[in-house]
Amino acid sequence: MSRASTRQLEVQESAAHRAELKNAVLKFLGIASQVEKAALTRPVSDGTADDAVLDRLVDDLWLAQAEIDLAARSEPLRGSAFRYAFSLVQAVRGEIADSSALRGPQAQFMDAAYDDMWPGQRRATGDSAAPR
Repeated sequence: MSRASTRQLEVQESAAHRAELKNAVLKFLGIASQVEKAALTRPVSDGTADDAVLDRLVDDLWLAQAEIDLAARSEPLRGSAFRYAFSLVQAVRGEIADSSALRGPQAQFMDAAYDDMWPGQRRATGDSAAPR
C-alpha cells in the first residue's frame, strides 16, 4: 500500500470516527438537556407520572453515555461523559438544585469531545479569529 493510499485511508477512518462520535455526542446532549430541564423544573412529587418520565430519561441518558463510551477513542472523553451524566443524575435526585453546578462537567465533556474528534488541534475561542 502506498503512502498516499495509507494517508487517504487514515483520513477516511478519521472522518468516519468523527461522524459516528458526533451523532453519539448530539444524542447524549439532547437527552442531557431534557434530563436537566425536567430535574431542575419539576415540583417535588411522590411517585407521579413525571417521575416515570424522568426515570425513562435517565435510562436513555445512561444508554447514550454508553454509546459515547463505545465510540470514543480517548479515556478523557469516556470519563467526562460519565461525570456529566452522573452530575445530571445527582440533579434528578435533588442533590444539585442549581444548573450552574452542571456547567463545569458539561464544559469538560464538550472539550473532551472536541479533542477526541480533532486530536492535536487547538480549539478556537469565541472571540478569536484564529483558524481551526
